[in-house]
Amino acid sequence: MGSVAEITRIGEGAYRVAVDGATQIVYVAGPPGDRWVSWNGQVFHGDFRAAPAAARKGERKPARQTLSAPMPATVVKVLAQPGDAVKKGDVVILLEAMKMELPIRAPADAIVTAVLCRAGEIVQADAILAELE
Repeated sequence: MGSVAEITRIGEGAYRVAVDGATQIVYVAGPPGDRWVSWNGQVFHGDFRAAPAAARKGERKPARQTLSAPMPATVVKVLAQPGDAVKKGDVVILLEAMKMELPIRAPADAIVTAVLCRAGEIVQADAILAELE
């Protein structure tokens, strides 16, 4: 049997999620069809509403994820190109901010579908850097 999550709203856009004794804070912003979610050091963007029952019965589509800049930074190196397969934890893009390197890692095994930045580019916080599927 799968795990059961206990979700408690603790403030505007902030939720405590407890699963199997582990507790984490999840932050959510944006309207229902265009949500930004920050969880476990990763930022996710999209429409996370439950699919209609008819769509759930059919074939599963691969999940689309975006990799975003956690703060204003400079793109030092792009390590993956569209079509590349990446493993969970692989560095996809290397950023630099405040003299620190910020590796942007793949949250799961995936295929890179788009890279939306280039080396030397200055990006703002929450800028989408790459898309994975």
